[in-house]
Amino acid sequence: MLRIICPYCGLRDQTEFRFGGESKPRRPSDPAALSDTEWAGYLFYRENPRGLLNERWVHSYGCGQWFELVRDTVTHELKRSAPLVDLPGPHQVSDD
Repeated sequence: MLRIICPYCGLRDQTEFRFGGESKPRRPSDPAALSDTEWAGYLFYRENPRGLLNERWVHSYGCGQWFELVRDTVTHELKRSAPLVDLPGPHQVSDD
């Protein structure tokens, strides 16, 4: 089990959190303009890299806040946990 540091509540068990996906890709500004293939690419295809990955998590059984977590996908070592301070729209995060 992972022990995740919520930037608002501190160290907690993984069972209190829900995974929200990679921090990128950003939601298209005009989804209606995308072809079906482009839309499917945004929805379903991810890089799935070995190594560091920026992820979104929500502390669903705690404060309810979304935050970004940098996790090593090979070792599951957690490198950084930080609040999402710039959410321009649903499921979008800043490039920071």
